[in-house]
Amino acid sequence: SSEVLEAIENVIQDVLKSLAQKKAPVLTVANRSDWRNIEFKDSVGLQMIPCCTTKQIRSDCPRSAPKFALMLKILSMIYKMVQSNTYATKRDIYYSDTLLFGSQSVVDNIITDISCMLKIPRRSLHILSTTKGFVAGNLSYTEEDGTKVNCTCSATAITVPSNVQGIKNLISHAKFMLIVEKDATFQRLLDDDFCNKLFPCIMITGRGIPDLNTRLLVRKLWDTFQIPIFTLMDADPHGVEIMCIYKYGSASMSFEAHHLTVPSIKWLGLLPSDLERLNICKDVLIPFTKQDQNKLASIQKRPYIACQPMWKKELEIMAASKLKAEIQVLTSLSSDYLSRVYLPNKLQFGGWL
Repeated sequence: SSEVLEAIENVIQDVLKSLAQKKAPVLTVANRSDWRNIEFKDSVGLQMIPCCTTKQIRSDCPRSAPKFALMLKILSMIYKMVQSNTYATKRDIYYSDTLLFGSQSVVDNIITDISCMLKIPRRSLHILSTTKGFVAGNLSYTEEDGTKVNCTCSATAITVPSNVQGIKNLISHAKFMLIVEKDATFQRLLDDDFCNKLFPCIMITGRGIPDLNTRLLVRKLWDTFQIPIFTLMDADPHGVEIMCIYKYGSASMSFEAHHLTVPSIKWLGLLPSDLERLNICKDVLIPFTKQDQNKLASIQKRPYIACQPMWKKELEIMAASKLKAEIQVLTSLSSDYLSRVYLPNKLQFGGWL
């Protein structure tokens, strides 16, 4: 905490120095969304380069002055929370003054900028993310406050902990981990008792684009157990994008890649080539929208696709067919095809990329 307080004090000292010299204070933050500031490294994923380009948030420019003020406001809130050892969610911060902040996304963006500027993870800033992910299967652990959590005995999923760094005494006999894109598929597998049927396993879902805590948990489980991790996504550009976030990280959070990515993640399904192999009827597939085409084209250009020839091939199949499929299309073969046939075959015969 002293490190956080010192980092904030340094920022404020620079502001005071500028004022003393009758200069307009500025805050300098890294250009997080600029792909030129991001390099791809096989062992880490997408990470920010050390000497990246920056942008200045000026206090004397009508366009950036409001953001400058909001950054100072949130810095002062963080400073108070660290001093008093209290925590708040991003939502709490927004609701502390909705008129001032205007929208939740403004707050989210500023917090990420501050975290990147100070080079301090969000959790250390005493800001909690609201968790939306679920975990189930062969896993037990103790939360920071001493609460014992046992996912193994639970027939329902457990919410991903809001302080992943604080969990300890992790125990599991799982043979693998399965990351499921959607909540509906996750619940279906839970109902079919998939976690215990074939081999003991751990299942996780971020319910779409994963939040920070879900990504931190996947990384923590990988660091602890070093078991294979597979993804089960829709065969569409959105599903591929989500899988890439777990595996290689995202451009906007590349400054924290070392805590968040798991480059050893494998693509288990639903593969575009599976649709042909399983003779899935064209009637249950969905035609691409213009947005899908653009998203796929942008993914194909990303630096990590070049080193994944098998993935590249699958994306080419998807691009050529201009059709996408949800995991639910497998129910057109039989209602429990996913848990009874598809996943057991893939896992036993190595049908992943």
